[in-house]
Amino acid sequence: MELNFRSDNESPAAAEILAAVVEANRGTAWSYAEDQWSAQLNAAFSDLFGIATTVVPLSTGTAVNSIALATVTPPWGAVYCHEGAHILQDEGGAPEFFGNGLRLVGVAGANGRLHAADLRHAIKSNNGHGVHSYLSSALSLTQCTEAGTLYQPDEIAALCDVAKEFNMARHMDGARFANATAALGCSPASITWQAGVQMLSFGASKNGCLAAEALLFFGENQWQERAERLRKRSGHLLSKMRFVSAQLLAYIKDDCWLKLATHANHQAAQFAGAVRAHAQAELEFPPAANEVFVRWTASGFAALAAAGIQFLDWPSRTDLARFVFSHSTSDKETEVLCQTLQSLGD
Repeated sequence: MELNFRSDNESPAAAEILAAVVEANRGTAWSYAEDQWSAQLNAAFSDLFGIATTVVPLSTGTAVNSIALATVTPPWGAVYCHEGAHILQDEGGAPEFFGNGLRLVGVAGANGRLHAADLRHAIKSNNGHGVHSYLSSALSLTQCTEAGTLYQPDEIAALCDVAKEFNMARHMDGARFANATAALGCSPASITWQAGVQMLSFGASKNGCLAAEALLFFGENQWQERAERLRKRSGHLLSKMRFVSAQLLAYIKDDCWLKLATHANHQAAQFAGAVRAHAQAELEFPPAANEVFVRWTASGFAALAAAGIQFLDWPSRTDLARFVFSHSTSDKETEVLCQTLQSLGD
């Protein structure tokens, strides 16, 4: 029996989401996000975040991030992000493509996180040559980070304050935003607009949805039309958007999104405990949500794979692997993983 801990992208859809799709499939509905489900999004997400929120539904995280950044960044503009950020390392140049040549500037930071002093230094270092320089235009933070770690609300606020100093837009890549919110035990507002974030790539596909994501703008929004035109021009305005919007509504109803994420986080915590108790394997980063990065030997990982455990070998590293837990990971699956790891350490 193969057990899959490669990615939460590979998990099935949640029952609540499938039920919402089936319900939305009854009869006809207006197309291109003019349906009754899409019409409810702004009000539903405004209630969730406690501020007027404009929702642009989309179907992939790459499209959300790229449209968000292209909306606020001119072709001669620069977006600052962590050097390991998904937009920089894993989106195939999509933000630059959507932004007609905008530049992504990676900034180093331990455990996948940026720090305000380092960000300020990077911006100042790139701003000294007038029209010869790229214009510092946006900051993009990732929550949870690519290392599976988290920003606290005050850390987000400090980074956003730096961006404000340079009149830069503030974006958050929230592919695993539910896992972050559940792990921190805070309100979604406290780690977004209340901390200075202006727009959020709200991820849902990793946590139980079927190709459902959203770009959120908080408060007064001068960017909606540009974002919607980019959505259309890039081929991401789905004719049957009702199936995306219906998922998003079901996802946030009755805290479904947090319940699914809390389950995934709990499974990851169980495995992290097993790694700490192991004689040889170690944690590469302090696990905070639903991802666990394990440092071990190549032979140890090979033995684990031979035992039927699937995980992601980290690129360019033979001693590092990532294990991801989802809303559908069962207690039994996690138990088997922990027991198998322990048996290979005896």
